Amino acid sequence: MREYIKNSPVTLFFLLTFIISWGGILIVPYQTGIPATARQFDKLLPISMIPFLLGPSIAGFIMIGLTKGKKGVSELFKKLLKWCLGSSIYLIALFIIPTFSIISLLILYQFSEVYIPDIVTKDDKTTLILSGLIYGIIVGGLLEELGWSGYAIPKLREKYSVLKTGLIIGIFWGAWHFLPIFSGSGDSSGNLVLSTFLPGLFFHYAGLIPVRILIVWLYDRSLSLIPPIILHATLTAFTLSSSIFPR
Repeated sequence: MREYIKNSPVTLFFLLTFIISWGGILIVPYQTGIPATARQFDKLLPISMIPFLLGPSIAGFIMIGLTKGKKGVSELFKKLLKWCLGSSIYLIALFIIPTFSIISLLILYQFSEVYIPDIVTKDDKTTLILSGLIYGIIVGGLLEELGWSGYAIPKLREKYSVLKTGLIIGIFWGAWHFLPIFSGSGDSSGNLVLSTFLPGLFFHYAGLIPVRILIVWLYDRSLSLIPPIILHATLTAFTLSSSIFPR
């Protein structure tokens, strides 16, 4: 086992991440069958998503503990507290996702009004924005990036370029989202609704891989976890406060 940990630490990290995260999502079939409707899935979301979202970070802490011990954990938290970075890093982390997303939505809106963002149509815009930001920072950013950026990125960068590291993590990151997308894409009869499933699947492969490459680049430039957390938070917040798929 020690030899496997030494020779294949990143493989073990991904394996642990999927076991922990998907173990949480598999709570859903026991209650509703799979795939469940979006409404059924949402009811079980607090229970199923906690282990799902914690999976990368728990796996990261386990691997750091096994390979580097307390010193590795200390180094991880130092990266979490490294705030003094160049303004360009913060500007990119904060605004590149919202800017690109707004441009994309404006282009899509030319073809169909169903792409009008929720932030435009909802009455309670303040709650929508605040919930998106809070969820984005705590859930999308902090809980996930302690594993993806805290462990997987620096470990893969020992061997691979920024691009290849981003591609590797991006592919697994997209695949990691498959089960929750599938689990919440059913109808009341338990049949898979492709119009719900396919847009989500497309986004989590076509969209998340380039985002992860950018996150790797930000980490590489800063050696801090703050930019990856911020960029991931803006992605989650904008996704929650905007409708990027047809309603």
